[in-house]
Amino acid sequence: ISACLVGSEMCIRDSSYGIHICRIMIPHKIYTERMMSMFLNEATKLRAQTIIKGLEKRNMHGVFCATKEDALKQALSYIKEGSSVSWGGSMSVSEIGLMDALKEGNYHLIDRSVAKNFDEQREIFSKAVLSDYFLMSSNAITLDGELINIDGTGNRVACLSYGPKHVIMIVGMNKVVNDVEDGIKRVRNFASPPNTLRLGLKTPCSMTGRCGDCYGDTCICSQIVVTRRQSAMMKDRVKVILVGESLGY
Repeated sequence: ISACLVGSEMCIRDSSYGIHICRIMIPHKIYTERMMSMFLNEATKLRAQTIIKGLEKRNMHGVFCATKEDALKQALSYIKEGSSVSWGGSMSVSEIGLMDALKEGNYHLIDRSVAKNFDEQREIFSKAVLSDYFLMSSNAITLDGELINIDGTGNRVACLSYGPKHVIMIVGMNKVVNDVEDGIKRVRNFASPPNTLRLGLKTPCSMTGRCGDCYGDTCICSQIVVTRRQSAMMKDRVKVILVGESLGY
C-alpha cells in the first residue's frame, strides 16, 4: 500500500493489485503550507550548496545540516576524544547542544569564563590559541563564502585567523547575506543590539535597537574581520557547518 499527493488530495493505493483504495482531501491551507515549506527548504539547501562552493575556493570546508541534531552529530564527528577544545562566545554552539555534549564527554576544555580577573583571562586565552579545536559561529556569511565577524576584545577573531589547529563554526542560515557590506550592516544593526542586551551593557544600540556607531567603553564592535580565504598551508582548517534553522543573533 502506498500514498502520494495528487494536487491537494492524498491518494492511497494497493500496488499489488493496482486498486485505488480511497482519496482523502487535504485542507487547502495545510496543503499550501506544506508546499511552501517544501520549496523554502529546497531553496535553503541550494543556497547552502552555493555557499559551500564559495568556501571551497577559499580553502575552507563547508557542509549543510538540515537540523540542529544533525549539526551536533557533524560537529562531534570532527572532534577527537581527548583533544583540547576552546570556544568564543556563541549562542549557536550552545543551541545545537554542543557545549553540553563536550562537558559530558572525554575532552580537555579550555574555558575562559572561569577566569577571576583579566590576567587569568589572558593566561587561559594563551592556551586557547594552541588548542586542538576552537568553536564559534560567524556573525554573517556571504553567498560567496566570506565570513564577517565583529568582536569587542578580539579573542574570537584572533583564534579564527590563526592559532588553534582546527576551527569549527556553527552557522544558522539566518546569517546568510549577499555581500560583505550587507554582512557588516547585519552584524551592527541586528546581531549587536540583542547581544548587548544579553550582556547587560548600556550602549546606543541596546536602547534604540540599531547601531549608534559608538566608541564608549561598553562598545562590543571593536574588531571587524572579514575572512576572505585561508592560506593554502591551512586548507580546510576552518570547517563551517551550515544549519537549516535559525540560530543565534
